[in-house]
Amino acid sequence: MSQTSLFQSQSLADWLSYLEQIHPKSIDLGLQRVGAVAQRLGVDRLPGKVITVGGTNGKGTTCAMLEAMLTAAGYRVGVYASPHLLRYNERVRIDGAYVSDAALCDAFAQVEQARDDLSLTFFEFGTLAALWLFCQAAPDVTVLEVGLGGRLDATNLIDADVAVITSIALDHCEWLGTDRQSIAREKAGIFRTGRPAICGEPQPPASLAEQAQLCRAHLKQLGLDFRLDRQTDSWCFTGLGVSWTHLPLPVLPLANAVTAVAALISLGLPVGREAVCDGLRQARLNGRLQQVRQTPAVWVDVAHNPHAAAYLASVLPPLPKAGRRLAVVGMLQDKDIAGTLAELDALVDLWFLADLHGPRAASAAQLAANLPGRQVSCHTDVDSAYSAALAAAKSVDMILVLGSFYTVADVLAREQS
Repeated sequence: MSQTSLFQSQSLADWLSYLEQIHPKSIDLGLQRVGAVAQRLGVDRLPGKVITVGGTNGKGTTCAMLEAMLTAAGYRVGVYASPHLLRYNERVRIDGAYVSDAALCDAFAQVEQARDDLSLTFFEFGTLAALWLFCQAAPDVTVLEVGLGGRLDATNLIDADVAVITSIALDHCEWLGTDRQSIAREKAGIFRTGRPAICGEPQPPASLAEQAQLCRAHLKQLGLDFRLDRQTDSWCFTGLGVSWTHLPLPVLPLANAVTAVAALISLGLPVGREAVCDGLRQARLNGRLQQVRQTPAVWVDVAHNPHAAAYLASVLPPLPKAGRRLAVVGMLQDKDIAGTLAELDALVDLWFLADLHGPRAASAAQLAANLPGRQVSCHTDVDSAYSAALAAAKSVDMILVLGSFYTVADVLAREQS
């Protein structure tokens, strides 16, 4: 069997297993290896416009709202996002649909042939495959979600027409730095000379503006160059030459909506207010304050750091008078476990803590150590923790599932089976 035939005979599951084994590290930031393969593949430039979205939290929701608004305006859109929840196919959307197993396998085969003896991480390999698919499909706009950081992330191979920073908080400190100044500097690595750079962080570190000035990007900041004003049942966007009133409140976070609208305006493509309104109404993203069961009410959210947990606490639906909140939590040990749990501690009555599995996984006992004096139960996996929460919950209670994409994925898989 020829090498090409061997590639073509592999299933998507085979490919994903292979991708996990070909590089000694799961995270190995840098553009030299992946850039060389991109040039061989001819995917270092994409057709159409490109928006690259970085930030600590809110990247996925910002991408989803950009996709929905551009689609409503009649444009063909490609989106690359990570991580996925249930199926790898969720990482690549073209014209509103996940790409097929066959298309992904074909793209992986192209990358494998082009890489020769160069080693690639799982994320780098997948990014190159997504870029190859976008080159074939040639959407009008491609939206790229940064995987980690910005400056050295594989998505930064592509020169964005508009770069977006959604928020800046402490996360991935091992790779990005231990303070917001360092993290902002890394994230600003996606800025490009002479092109718009949109910042939706209300109080960004000074290093963000410094990096924009160094690379001569046109930085536009929330609160300075554009703003939102919220009313009871609508909101207004003002700035960047636009004043739109009575915009619908999205299901997804409003802070990300204003950032997405600013990026859309800066892209320079004709998009009317009606398309913006339609997109804001339609935008959804699995795993973000998503209700998966009615009685008891079960909500899932991928919040996994203090910034995201604080936002989640601020938007949780109200409880019935006699209701309690039960939390099912599994986390990775390289996250700020204490800070994340502290943001929700005052709102949660019972904690059901789960072991995750893998080299970065935290145990339920590690989580419990950060909840002294609280009523907790520890479980060997997410499914057991969720089952215990369901058994303990009354009809008026709410179960909140959070802490990791892995935690939410396990509950979504169970609820959708």
